[in-house]
Amino acid sequence: MISDQERLSALGERLRAYRLGSGQSPEQVARKIGVSRAALYRYEAGAPIRVDKLARIATFLGVSITTLLGAGSEHTASAITFFSRLQQLEEQSDDITVLFGPVSYLLTTDEFDRFLPRVLKESIPPEAPQRARSIQEISAIMNILARRKAVWQRREMRVTSIVSAAEIEQFLRSGFVGKPDLSPRVRQERQRISRAEVEHIIAMIENPRPGIRIGVIEDSMPGGSFQLIRHGRSKVLVQSPFRLGSFANIRLGVAQLTASEEPVRLHEEVVDSLWSHALKEAAGARRLSRLVQEN
Repeated sequence: MISDQERLSALGERLRAYRLGSGQSPEQVARKIGVSRAALYRYEAGAPIRVDKLARIATFLGVSITTLLGAGSEHTASAITFFSRLQQLEEQSDDITVLFGPVSYLLTTDEFDRFLPRVLKESIPPEAPQRARSIQEISAIMNILARRKAVWQRREMRVTSIVSAAEIEQFLRSGFVGKPDLSPRVRQERQRISRAEVEHIIAMIENPRPGIRIGVIEDSMPGGSFQLIRHGRSKVLVQSPFRLGSFANIRLGVAQLTASEEPVRLHEEVVDSLWSHALKEAAGARRLSRLVQEN
């Protein structure tokens, strides 16, 4: 059974994630709801909070009280909030199953991280609404992603990554790009990066680290990316429109997080079906190696 302190801690984590996604500073939120900045930090750290204060925060951040309480499903159109919540959930997880194409971010290389801010900026069109704010948010997203990788590398969580051969092929052909109209020289460099990422995946399949499983799917993949996160007997389904690969997206769409039994069960069945038909170990490595050779 979840203790009251665990519930308060989870509430604090959601408060912080949705506050970060709103772009509001602790001072702005504290001033709006009539508390000190220190009090707001205590709420985000898991201190008890009165219902009227929680209602004011929810209104100011543009979310429902039920979302902040974690009752039912959480929805967010903010990539910062989404990746913050993902990081918070992963910090407590025992294992995760990932269908985020073309490869799981947690399994990418340091070079991927070096080029990712550039790719994210490229993905934002010059005429995009609030483009300046979107560009400013890239650094916050990168900080959150760095913490996600640090947690994964520090903890012994198990990762199952299911990748699509078709998405890998597209990744190799297009290169690690944020938009199509790049110079031949830049495109060639980005194709080198995508090739290195796929070769990295092949190496992990051929020389697996404890707790990492990778399967390659020839069949059609689900239209949306999702991740299943388990901690003990608790399971959370995370669905997201946000992409960190080629033609990245950190602006458009609504992500959902839910622990409801039916959607979790249905997605577990999808994972079981995909995994049972996936190319694993030597067969998976050979399939990806052929794609590298052909592209």
